[in-house]
Amino acid sequence: MRCIALINQKGGVGKTTTTVNLGAALAELGQRVCLVDLDPQAHLTINYGMEPTADVVSLYNVLIEERSFLEAVHTIDTNIALVPSSIDLAAAEIELVSVLGRETILKEKLKSAQHDFDFILLDCPPSLGLLTINALAVASEVIVPMQPHFLALQGVGKLLETVALVSRRMNPALKVSGIVLTMFDSQTKLSTEVVNDLNGFIENAKGKPLPWANAKIFESKIRRNIKLAESPSFGQTILKYEPQSHGAADYRALAREVFAHVPGAAKPVMAPVAVPQPTMAVKPPALPAPVAENVALKPVAEKKVSVTTKPIEERKLVAAKVRIPPKPAPTPPPPVTPAEIEALT
Repeated sequence: MRCIALINQKGGVGKTTTTVNLGAALAELGQRVCLVDLDPQAHLTINYGMEPTADVVSLYNVLIEERSFLEAVHTIDTNIALVPSSIDLAAAEIELVSVLGRETILKEKLKSAQHDFDFILLDCPPSLGLLTINALAVASEVIVPMQPHFLALQGVGKLLETVALVSRRMNPALKVSGIVLTMFDSQTKLSTEVVNDLNGFIENAKGKPLPWANAKIFESKIRRNIKLAESPSFGQTILKYEPQSHGAADYRALAREVFAHVPGAAKPVMAPVAVPQPTMAVKPPALPAPVAENVALKPVAEKKVSVTTKPIEERKLVAAKVRIPPKPAPTPPPPVTPAEIEALT
């Protein structure tokens, strides 16, 4: 099982959109996915068409009350489950102030639950508070969604410092998988400059004992797409709302890349809506070798020319690049015998 926290303390960078649609794309690949909404705004919960009411067992009940993690797991679709959030979660940090081990409550709840998921995606709030610390304490990987803007780039440094602190003190297995660029526009100079700065930052960490030493900038960039902004109002993912849009294609590509980023992972089975695979391979027929190659590689066998055939001029044969056999040397006349000399005299 892979537990991935999607974190960025800057709001409006597409963090919840990435969690929603990355989870749906992984489920489309046949993976069992559980989405955990740690944001009190409950945007992830609303995006899946669930109302965050007091009657629904939510993450607040798991963290504050004696409720198990599996009680809050709600099946949403094929291969997709959701642990919803509620506005009450905003008071959780205050209520947990005096609780011993408050930074690892979610980790303990997950450890005791006999769940069966391939991926757990944690949608974190836009802050580095207690809820985000709980996500980092239980996660094995961190993915940072960010816009290719200057201010977003500045915030990544502070975020990675927090990841390094949690890695040292609470969760040594925590690593940064990579950075996902959202709302990307390849035509702008700023996007190119931000990508270059990020590449330089990651290259400088190679070989160092840092959680982001093996991180990458995912090749699959999420382009600006109005359909991504429309789909939450219908309570649907982009894969259901507009499966042929650029947003759906980008998140399917990101899901394949995230799945394959772990060394030794099996190759995912592609969904029918993804890039089509050929049903059979047809071997092209072998073509006969051109005559010119035969002439060049194998000498033509000598044949007797008929007496009635008009002889070909030597210069024409040379122009046609045909090998001309050497002319035979003239045979010398036999020597005169003494008997022939006496007959002549």
